[in-house]
Amino acid sequence: MRVLSSVIAAAACMTCLAAVAQTKEQFIPVLSYRTGAFAPNGAPWANGYVDYFKLVNARGGLNGVKLSFEECETGYDTARSVECYERLKSKGASFVQPLSTGATFAITEKAPVDKIPVVTIGYGRSESADGTVFKWNFPIAGTYWVASDAILQAIAKKEGGLDKLKGKKLALVYHDSPYGKEPIPLLQERAKLHGFDLQLLPVTSPGVEQKATWLQIRQNRPDYVLLWGWGVMNSTALKEAQATGYPREKMYGVWWAGAEPDVKDVGDGAKGYNAVTMQHGAEPQSKVVKDVLAMVHEKGQGTGPRNEVGQVLYMRGAMSAMLGVEGIRAAQERFGKGKVMTGEQVRWGLENLNLTQAKLDALGFAGVMRPISTSCTDHMGASWARIHTWDGTKWNFTSDWLQGDEQVIKPLVRSTAAKYAAEKKLSARPPEDCQS
Repeated sequence: MRVLSSVIAAAACMTCLAAVAQTKEQFIPVLSYRTGAFAPNGAPWANGYVDYFKLVNARGGLNGVKLSFEECETGYDTARSVECYERLKSKGASFVQPLSTGATFAITEKAPVDKIPVVTIGYGRSESADGTVFKWNFPIAGTYWVASDAILQAIAKKEGGLDKLKGKKLALVYHDSPYGKEPIPLLQERAKLHGFDLQLLPVTSPGVEQKATWLQIRQNRPDYVLLWGWGVMNSTALKEAQATGYPREKMYGVWWAGAEPDVKDVGDGAKGYNAVTMQHGAEPQSKVVKDVLAMVHEKGQGTGPRNEVGQVLYMRGAMSAMLGVEGIRAAQERFGKGKVMTGEQVRWGLENLNLTQAKLDALGFAGVMRPISTSCTDHMGASWARIHTWDGTKWNFTSDWLQGDEQVIKPLVRSTAAKYAAEKKLSARPPEDCQS
């Protein structure tokens, strides 16, 4: 009887261990801002981000591994973002998405030591697409150089070709921060190539005071205005454009200036305003949105308002979460399905993403995204974009697919990354490191 009891106890113990193993969770820190001047734009992104993690868990996790996460409020402040990162990294962070270019600059210095990938979907350092220098940074799906290049292509198409940009005047109205300054090198390079005049008009954060800026625009009469804003700065710019009579159809915003919060309070006053999209736009009919509604919101577990699910910034958050999660899944394929991955293993997964259209469709992103494939040298993986235009009530796609011109972007990435490496006394990764 004692032997039988011991066998039963041992079996029970093994069951307990199996249960413990099964309940291990993959931790993801969430740096978000639901307060402050940028909350109207930060909150929907965070809602989409967190809802996607909940959807993954509702689908059964990653080969049985559930995701856990903890939000930390940053207020879009770099110092607070770093504090959040430092507090949460000890919990075994899979990756971090700072949702701020300033915070990305700061955390980039820490990531190689902490061995935590820095994932920046559509923001951050544009030169970090070079994985030979930026081993831990992943600006997957697009950088600000891709965004500005796509905008220039759209403008050129409207004018009849890139050669028709010669002599044109373009004004960049930008958030006076690392974020707002990111497109400047690409625009300056294109200005030299095509002979257009580029006027730089910085706006002090948060961007509620722009009267002097738009007075300059009224005086100089640029042919086009590029808007690199965030939060209240975007709607303020559109209202000032309306007040000064600048045609909204001649305005092109970056993808952080092309969502519902930017235009809804302006309404018809923003009609005709264009923005580049990072592949997706508002996607209320996509399968991933239908799955979130059915498997998360219908269960009473939704993070934000139901009517926001599928809007532009919500989709950006969901897409950002998906790309990070697929990095974990790719890591599991190599290091062990059903296991919790370390930050170093997830870094390998992010560097070896191969999201075919079939995989994206299976995840619910059919019609939303095109394939993405990263490598040791290319941490961006895709450079597709589209233009959508506000019709007074909703966003509509108004361009074909656009692709960033690698002949212009790649040399800029390489030279800027090399400059960074020289400043930081870094050596480019040897070929054998790309296999590890």
